[in-house]
Amino acid sequence: MTYAAINTAPAHRRGGFISQTVAVAVALALIAGAWRLAGMGDSTLALSLLLGAGFGLCLQRSRFCFFCVTRDFLDHRDARGLLGIVAALAVGTLGYHLVFGLFLPDPGGGRLPPDAHIGPVSWVLAVAALVFGAGMALSGSCISAHLYRLGEGAVASVIALIGVLIGFGLGFLSWNHLYLAGIDQAPVLWLPAHLGYGGSVLVQLSGLGGLAVVLMIGHRRRQPAAPVDESLDNGGVAQKVLAERWPTYVGGLLIGALAVAAYLRVAPLGVTAELGSIARTLGNHAELIPARLQGLDGFSGCATIIKAGLLSTNGAFIVGLVMASLAAALTAGQFGLQPAPFGKSARHLAGGILMGWGAMTALGCTVGTLLSGIMAAALSGWVFAFFCLAGLWATWRVMGFLNRTSTRG
Repeated sequence: MTYAAINTAPAHRRGGFISQTVAVAVALALIAGAWRLAGMGDSTLALSLLLGAGFGLCLQRSRFCFFCVTRDFLDHRDARGLLGIVAALAVGTLGYHLVFGLFLPDPGGGRLPPDAHIGPVSWVLAVAALVFGAGMALSGSCISAHLYRLGEGAVASVIALIGVLIGFGLGFLSWNHLYLAGIDQAPVLWLPAHLGYGGSVLVQLSGLGGLAVVLMIGHRRRQPAAPVDESLDNGGVAQKVLAERWPTYVGGLLIGALAVAAYLRVAPLGVTAELGSIARTLGNHAELIPARLQGLDGFSGCATIIKAGLLSTNGAFIVGLVMASLAAALTAGQFGLQPAPFGKSARHLAGGILMGWGAMTALGCTVGTLLSGIMAAALSGWVFAFFCLAGLWATWRVMGFLNRTSTRG
């Protein structure tokens, strides 16, 4: 669905009284859960739950899906969604570098900032990103978008996330071989270590600015939409916030700021650590994956663990994301169980498997490796972005060719 098609919610689709009541109940449950966790002395879990809720709200209201906004540009030359991602990266870059200055005044001292998603750069990362991009094109969304679409009642997203778990398991099976073949000696490159903070910010913002210019040149101006009554009697501000789609640049700016707050207080943004930990725990108990995954636990990124408890920090983040997207979808009248035909289910499962394998071997997805990685000025983030886009574009072209062929037939 394109940007324009879901920019507003028609009156007949806006949430009714029951939906609004359930949305309020979900929001109160989120607040009560955070209050309870804080009262138990686990303020980190409480904050992670609230940050996840903020992230889910931004994703759902601005339709912040890496695949969808890229497809809008490829299909319709609509660059607004991609410019929203650029805005998020620019805000995050500035905020991250300010935080880095507090944590690590001398970036050239041979140390990396704590917990930042700065990964090894190797051919394995490139292949993983290509595979992840292909998986996005097949499944129709990135992993974070599938999570917020759970809150909208998308059955196909459940199937895609099951595929992600399977893909993580396959990634664990192949990890040791890939680690020895290409990751073990791969460099971990952090721009401030070579350019200083000022040089790193200059290079990053120049690159993002150049990308923004290219996107604006490639953007095809659309006909202006019919004027909308913005009076308070017709919903006004409340309608714009709760029912209409937010411009993606608004979501991008908010996500960039949220990413900085998350890194400062909890951990960098990421949505695959909990999914990977579930897959690793199940695989370990069933003795289906190697007991030792060489070097894996020494890397930063969306780290996976053998789960000992029910809820982790990233797990709380995911719970908040899904619950907030549910509340937002109910309020906007965008919730409804969406059945998944066999063909669509098969594509979503296959795409999920590819995304799971790619996210495991790349130590994160479009949020953990691309978004948080580029904000942290990690070369791995830029490499992932380039090859992920290449995999998405190639798969999009192949799928378009197959669709045209089948139509002619």
